[in-house]
Amino acid sequence: MLSTYARAVLPLVPGASLLPFVAGRGKEMPPLERSLSGVRVDPAALADYARVCGFALRDSLPATYLHVRAFPLHMALMVDGKFPFPAVGLVHLSNRIVVHRPARVGEVFDLVVRATPIEPHPKGRTFALVSEARVDGELVWEDVSTMLRRGGGSADARNGGREGGGAGVPADEGHSVPAEREESDAHRAGGVEWKLPGDLGRRYASVSGDSNPIHMHALSARLFGFPQAIAHGMWTKARCLAALEGRLPDAYTVDVSFRKPILLPGRVTFAADDGRFAVRSAKNPQTVHLEGTVTP
Repeated sequence: MLSTYARAVLPLVPGASLLPFVAGRGKEMPPLERSLSGVRVDPAALADYARVCGFALRDSLPATYLHVRAFPLHMALMVDGKFPFPAVGLVHLSNRIVVHRPARVGEVFDLVVRATPIEPHPKGRTFALVSEARVDGELVWEDVSTMLRRGGGSADARNGGREGGGAGVPADEGHSVPAEREESDAHRAGGVEWKLPGDLGRRYASVSGDSNPIHMHALSARLFGFPQAIAHGMWTKARCLAALEGRLPDAYTVDVSFRKPILLPGRVTFAADDGRFAVRSAKNPQTVHLEGTVTP
């Protein structure tokens, strides 16, 4: 993954964009696809992921775990010389995961990732990375991450959206609260508070492979315009689903929109009610970092 990230930052080097193998020179999305067959789950790696995100260990995978396994394919696609945008600087607007049935720890998965055509957006242009996981040909899981490339926005674009990138952290910096208690607390008090440590980005990067410099350290984040490191958006989604664990059906769709980045360290609140959930700033509840829905 480190070599892939080196290729991802190549477009930032003066003159490098002229090289044919460097992404970021196109105007349309070509039919790009990456696949990986025979993917097995390493129980130790899964346990590390569950610990960082607050999941209990079960015989079924967290809904967000296959996103982590598909992430290297995302990166391989986005550093392809035919890919129209530099990977660094893209904004993750939203994510949808469809769980068709529980994916089991012992199953063998075939993963496919493809990019969708470019669409206009008020703040630039968007596309989606669509991931699918199959077991013996059966589609068991789908994931759609919508990405924004800022600049050249269209006033006529109908699909709105706000810039995103928020995240959260397990209670007590890594020790999760039981799902039933946490959910009931959210209903009674309007939200439970999560404390986010400054090293959250590095901890999540270690279990997800997503070592984007905006998440790793304040110094590297400042190079990209952030005053501090920001939490991964997919960590936020994972942590929310961990809080709802035990209340989710076997088959469901979970949509989230990433609103405002969460600066690390920080404090946020999580609340859920009637299939809807949100993560807000603990200091300023009017600031929404993530909004989501679960649909059976």
